[in-house]
Amino acid sequence: MQVTAQTDFDKTTIKSIMKQVADWQIANPNKGAEHDDLDWTHAALYMGMLDWAELTEKEDGDDSYYQWLMRIGRRNHFQVGKWMYHADFIAVGQPFIDLYVKYGNKKMIAPVMARANWVVENPAETPLELDYGKLETLDRWSWCDALFMAPPVYAKLYALTKNRKYLDFLNKEYKATYEYLYDKDEHLFYRDRRFFAKREANGKKVFWGRGNGWVIGGLAEILKTLPAEDTEFRPFYLELYKEMSERLAGLQGKDGYWHASLLDPASYPSPETSATGFIVYGLAYGINQGYLPADKYLPVVKKGWEALTRAVEANGKLGWVQPVGADPKKVTRDMTELYGTGAFLMAASEIYKLADK
Repeated sequence: MQVTAQTDFDKTTIKSIMKQVADWQIANPNKGAEHDDLDWTHAALYMGMLDWAELTEKEDGDDSYYQWLMRIGRRNHFQVGKWMYHADFIAVGQPFIDLYVKYGNKKMIAPVMARANWVVENPAETPLELDYGKLETLDRWSWCDALFMAPPVYAKLYALTKNRKYLDFLNKEYKATYEYLYDKDEHLFYRDRRFFAKREANGKKVFWGRGNGWVIGGLAEILKTLPAEDTEFRPFYLELYKEMSERLAGLQGKDGYWHASLLDPASYPSPETSATGFIVYGLAYGINQGYLPADKYLPVVKKGWEALTRAVEANGKLGWVQPVGADPKKVTRDMTELYGTGAFLMAASEIYKLADK
């Protein structure tokens, strides 16, 4: 695939800022609630770190970032999180599967495979009407973030084993969430059912920036993983990916960022780098794969990447990351989070590939 638009991405600069961001995060681990090694916040970070580890090993012969990931896996015996069904607690299985693919030690994949097998064989029968007062409503993918956390696990297990049970489960549950949370007029996902009737200050529907970033990032992961010859399931994910990509590209702010509220950025004017990182990742991936036309999407990606780099402090800290939440909130430059760093590194890895086009 030939990129027709002019690119001026500098590979040396991209690698330098990736290293700064990765090294700062490693030196400044987040503590407290939702920051255990096996939590979803770390799962997103590890995915970005894997992209960085692959790049540094391939080009520099440096496996230190792979070793950092391996130390985390070993000290946790490559376990996944504590809840059997909850998508957030299987998310860490994604990087562990990737480490298994690289190193071949079955201990790295056994826990996530055991968890996935149990869920597939004992599917939750709860409704998709999320209610935090009824924790069983979190047993299925009843909030849009879950579409980044869990579906790629099942796609990766199918790619590894060719066992249809993983693919059938993925497709059934994903489509149920799609039918429930996807607004087919706006081509965006509600975060969960609590937002169906809510409206922003400008009267528009409430579509959370990072929530839709989670979805487009998850779709990229699924498309990366499902075999190209799969004509039964893959077309659905590719069509949804293209539809969302077009909508999200049109919602980029003049400053290059996507904001906490996609349809009311004026109420949330601050940059938001976790939404921006995941969306830039998703769009850049599509250009690299030839799914999205470069002449249309490359200017959007370039503007988004430049915005992301402006949010990095001299010491490598990524700022303007909305904290853990479920809806649009105000963001300040000093705010940072693990998943923001993960999204940045994932986006940067695709930007680095664009520099070769």
